Amino acid sequence: MNTILFPGQGTQIIGMGSEFYNNFDIVKNIFKEADNKLNYKISQIILEGPENELKLTQNTQPAILIVSYAIFSVLKKEFNYDFKSTKYFAGHSLGEYSALVCAESLDFNDALYLLYERGKAMQEAVPVGKGSMIAVLGAKIEEIKNFINDKKINGVCEIANDNAEGQTIISGDINSINLLQLILKENKKKFIPLNVSAPFHCSLMKSAELKMKEKILSIKFKKPKFDIVSNVTSRPENNADIIKKLLIEQICSTVRWRESIINMSKENITEYIEIGPGKVLSGMVKRTLKDINSFSINTIDDIKKII
Repeated sequence: MNTILFPGQGTQIIGMGSEFYNNFDIVKNIFKEADNKLNYKISQIILEGPENELKLTQNTQPAILIVSYAIFSVLKKEFNYDFKSTKYFAGHSLGEYSALVCAESLDFNDALYLLYERGKAMQEAVPVGKGSMIAVLGAKIEEIKNFINDKKINGVCEIANDNAEGQTIISGDINSINLLQLILKENKKKFIPLNVSAPFHCSLMKSAELKMKEKILSIKFKKPKFDIVSNVTSRPENNADIIKKLLIEQICSTVRWRESIINMSKENITEYIEIGPGKVLSGMVKRTLKDINSFSINTIDDIKKII
């Protein structure tokens, strides 16, 4: 059995999806539909840039959805992939919205609206320069929890993404993250400061969560065609009302990706197919599960390999 994966923020690149756009009318129509819904030329930003526009969170989030949904639509409608061996859909952070659209739980236009608003709300939640994020490499999650709980750190310093074995993202206020970096240095742990516009997936996002609660609750969700593995619980879910509740919680919660992959492997998932820009998720899967088949679909040739 397999799981279809959908990437999140950080995978964006100018020109993503362009091969599909140039070869399939279905993709041109999806890009045009997105332009009409958002009332600006997001298709142009995706295909041509400029990069500073694509990197704006309120553009990045819908842009990644558009490209993931476009590639999925080509796989399903142009190549008639039947998904008979598919058990779950799972998305990383905003990728959960892509998963819900492709599983026919959430309308594409509604998802565009929600992700544009989500990006805006997350950016507005913390003034630029007040928050920070770092990637901690090669440390166990329990070790990291001990470092975070150090009594010297008394601000917000939380696990944002438990991505893979040896790759954990920490989010919080800039002073607390700076203190954590000193503690990591003392303990000879590797880390990389991340070039992000806000400290995502931590309690500093509370105002964004409150804004998005009202918007998410106002949108109709249906039972998905495939169970969606939630970032918040790391477990499959198919109840539309619970999915809404978890999407609201997700904004301030840890993305429990490593646990999700481990839990799915216990349910006889032996293959992971990443649909969307980049190859980040398939790499994370391989870091967590050594002997597993995991690959990305970025090109038409990639699709031909699985048909």
